[in-house]
Amino acid sequence: MTSRKKIIVKEVPIEEVVKVNRTIKEFEPYEKEYFEKNVLRLVIVAYVGGQPAGYIVGYDKFKDGSFYCWMAGVNPKFRRMGVMKALMSYQEKWAKKNGYNKIKIKTRNNRREMLSYLIKYGFYIIGLTKYPDVKDNKILFERSI
Repeated sequence: MTSRKKIIVKEVPIEEVVKVNRTIKEFEPYEKEYFEKNVLRLVIVAYVGGQPAGYIVGYDKFKDGSFYCWMAGVNPKFRRMGVMKALMSYQEKWAKKNGYNKIKIKTRNNRREMLSYLIKYGFYIIGLTKYPDVKDNKILFERSI
């Protein structure tokens, strides 16, 4: 029987997100300034065995009662351990407590794992931004909380 390591999610300074972001192969190695271009309301990192494993950053983009999960990712070596679920759960509780009634998130058509995750956990497609290469299309999802 495999023992599951405990996942701890906490609010952190943006520098922690920058460190985790560098471990996610699908993303550019963004610097602090990239994340600071929006007025972030929530900056969280999940830790597994004390190691930073994934993150979510979000803000009130649409001003319609929804909270926008702007960037989310998990280091490949920590995937399939419940890290994204722990992050999303924390985000949802935080958003509810702060008066939001929906979570919105965009992902690219080629991010198959994230697409599967969002469908599995009750998100609905509400929009699409098309690009010349269909793999780059951005899909907007929403879920009531």
